[in-house]
Order: sequence, then C-alpha cells, then structure tokens
Amino acid sequence: MTLVISDLHLCEERPDLTALFEHFMREIAPQSDELYVLGDLYESWIGDDDDSEFVESTIELFKAYSDSGKNLYFQHGNRDFLLGDVFAEKTGGQLLDEVHPYQLGKKPAIMMHGDSLCWDDKEYMQFRQMVRSEEWQQQLLSQPLAVRRGIAADLRTKSREAQENKASAITDVHPQAVEEVLKEHHAQILIHGHTHRPAFHDLEIDGKHCQRIVLSDWGEKGHYLTVDGEDISEHYFKAS
Repeated sequence: MTLVISDLHLCEERPDLTALFEHFMREIAPQSDELYVLGDLYESWIGDDDDSEFVESTIELFKAYSDSGKNLYFQHGNRDFLLGDVFAEKTGGQLLDEVHPYQLGKKPAIMMHGDSLCWDDKEYMQFRQMVRSEEWQQQLLSQPLAVRRGIAADLRTKSREAQENKASAITDVHPQAVEEVLKEHHAQILIHGHTHRPAFHDLEIDGKHCQRIVLSDWGEKGHYLTVDGEDISEHYFKAS
C-alpha cells in the first residue's frame, strides 16, 4: 500500500502540526510499503545544513521509516524547494522530479506539488522562476544560517500578505495547465497538493475519463491518500 501526503508546513512555531506528523509517522506510515511527500513538507527550508533540533527530529522519523525497508519519496514544494541530496541521504529517501509518473493499476498517473499549474497567479509564477534559478539559490545558500532564517521569515510574511489580496480563482490550478500536463505525460490521473482545496475532480480529456485528486494541507487534522492498485481513498486523522 502507498501513502501520499502534502502541505504539512512543519515549523517550530506549530507544535500541533509536529504532533500530527509524529503520530502519522509512528502509527499510520508503518502500515504502508511506500510514502510520497508531494511538497511543502516544511513551511520553509533554508538549506540542508540546517542543524536545528526541530529539523533533526523530523529527519529521524523519516529515517526510521526508510530503515524499516520502506520506500520514501519527496517532491519540492513552493516552500521547501531547497531540499537537496543531503536531506535525501539523511532520511533515506529519494528526491523526485517536478512531475513523477506513477502507475495506478492499469491507469497511468502523475504526481506533482501543483504550484507550476497556477498559471493565473502571474506574480507567483514570476517569483517561482526567480527562486528556482541556480544563481538565486547559490546566492542564498552562501549566506550564514541566521541570515537565511531572516530571509525565509520575510518571504513567508510577504507570501501570506499576497495570498490575502488575491481572488480565490487566481490561486487555483488552471484547467488548461492540467489538461496539458496530463496529455504530455499520457496520464489519466493527476495527484497534487499546493492549493489546499482537497477534492476528487472528474475530467474528460479527448474523450477519456480523467481525474484530478487534490490533497489537503494539515491543520486541526492531518490528511493522506491511500493507494492500493487502482483504488484511491482519502483519510483524515487527529493526533492521539
């Protein structure tokens, strides 16, 4: 059985989210064979050299999972796009490309974080292009950890302010973007996060029945998908 999660937004300032994560990794994840984390695992990621106790404690939970012989996969989100090879090595996981192919029984599927599909949010798309550039990332990672923490805090504040002033439709995925990525990868199912709008959407593309499945962010409850063959179901849980 496969588990899929996204948009945990873990941070030291939210111990409630950490409690959900600990419960998930200790009580729910061990029942699976593999775990996919589709981005925004952390509220921000300032580099693989972050040595905070909080970060180390989350890495240890992932390492325990992978050490038990299970497969662990990560995609970059818009908050943690600096996750790198060192993080993957420490957790025993693998970093995936932005679009990851996945076979759901006989149905071809793809997994994404989903931010690259939000075409109408032109301001964010420009920002995304900047921060995903190798030059920008190298400049940021060359700064001391303390400076990076300040930069990350400032970016989070600006992001929250920007989101509050945008219409709901602007921050959702664009239908054409969804259609194009499904066609490009010859897939019938798209699983993604980012928008914080959990739902199962039925689509028809070139006469074929397709689906777009959206994961929820974590808050009072955690959210995950189980995938078993062609069967996909969603589940909410609270920390015990």
